[in-house]
Amino acid sequence: MSAAQLDLLGWEAPQGALAFAERDVRGATLAARVSRAVSVSLRDCGRPRRVVAATMSDLLGEAVSPAMLDAYASVARGEHRISVPRYAALAQATADRRLLEMLAAPMGLAVIDRHHLRLIELAVLRQQEDALRRRRQALARGGMTA
Repeated sequence: MSAAQLDLLGWEAPQGALAFAERDVRGATLAARVSRAVSVSLRDCGRPRRVVAATMSDLLGEAVSPAMLDAYASVARGEHRISVPRYAALAQATADRRLLEMLAAPMGLAVIDRHHLRLIELAVLRQQEDALRRRRQALARGGMTA
């Protein structure tokens, strides 16, 4: 097999919205769910906490320590809740968009790659065109009034 054939055989469809497994982020409160999500994200990112903390520090322009990350990841340490800027920096430092998806999903939203926006807009336009076509047809048959 050529390298091109191997690449084609190894191709996987791009994933849509990614989410944490519900069992991994289960909690009685949003704060508990966020703590569990921080923990899972830190575990899964493959980077040492000191590296994640240093990246977050660079992004924020303020010190973030591995001990702070440990506190944010602990449900038992409820007095140490991660702020929105730090949560955003964590998502960027871990490259884990599941952190953002967890906040978007309850509002009926999804976090997607920007390069999909054009395709989504085309699909919305197609739906609108279909609705207009059906309305035009109904009006032409005399079945609808303004």
